[in-house]
Amino acid sequence: MLNFFEEIRDDLTYIELELKKTVAEFSSVINVAAEHLFNAGGKRLRPAFSLFSGRFGRYEVEKVAPLAVSLELIHMATLVHDDIVDGASVRRGRSTVQALWGNQTAIRTGDSLFAKAIEKVSGYDDPLVSRQLAKTCMNVCTGEFAQAKACFNPRQTLRGYFGRIRSKTAVLIAAACELGAVVCGAPRLVSRSLGQYGLAVGMAFQVVDDVLDIIADERVLGKATGGDIREGIATLPVLYVLDRGEKRRRLQEIICAREKDEGQIGEAIAIVKQEGGVSYSLEVAGRFAGRARSALRVLPDIPPRRHLDAIAEFVVARKF
Repeated sequence: MLNFFEEIRDDLTYIELELKKTVAEFSSVINVAAEHLFNAGGKRLRPAFSLFSGRFGRYEVEKVAPLAVSLELIHMATLVHDDIVDGASVRRGRSTVQALWGNQTAIRTGDSLFAKAIEKVSGYDDPLVSRQLAKTCMNVCTGEFAQAKACFNPRQTLRGYFGRIRSKTAVLIAAACELGAVVCGAPRLVSRSLGQYGLAVGMAFQVVDDVLDIIADERVLGKATGGDIREGIATLPVLYVLDRGEKRRRLQEIICAREKDEGQIGEAIAIVKQEGGVSYSLEVAGRFAGRARSALRVLPDIPPRRHLDAIAEFVVARKF
């Protein structure tokens, strides 16, 4: 377990049990597929963010649990739908739902996870919680559509990229941070500041994810590298080179080709590394992490604030 999770280890264990119970509520094939996803594990960052944020209010793990479970269900749903779009057969070192049971079951599993997530937060008195999560789900879907539209497009832009990752990744982490505080009755200034932190750290997280798709050890990452290049998606490291690199035309040819072999993918990865796309992207991720840490300055100087600060550092330095 990551060091900054030590303070919430027991509460994360409680959330894991609640998540397991929730997954068991699904029927027939959906239950089998959902349990397969659950057993694949994960960092559980989104539940962890909600638990840390709840500690800025009148914290009780039982208050945060429905939200934390809902956040992880939404995240699981996005992974299922991502794998359908990408045609991915492996994630976290295990076969994907669509590889094992086909696209129809995978689609229904993702839809069921989204629906269950909204159901889990329906018991909160504050309507902001369900309203914000519903809005977040819509943002995630918008980001997915935007990415699908951008695939193999030679005119992909930085503005489009940042809009996509904000919708696909950052808004869910922002919701985890903001709503964890809301359900525990923290002052609105505190919950809003935590939401700003979450949005910035979520942007940093996705930029680093896109870098890892190029440079990571596949055994550590749990899936093949070069997946975005394979799918014709220009992430930040690629966009940097397409804008100013000496080999930008060759890179664009590879990105836009619908059929490409592993040799071409390896060539594209080498170009991105050589032309500075990776180092530039890590600098951008560092700037987002800096914004996240700045958002924490208005918060009380209590241990959860220091843990959130450490998470912002980890997000940029991580290898998985």
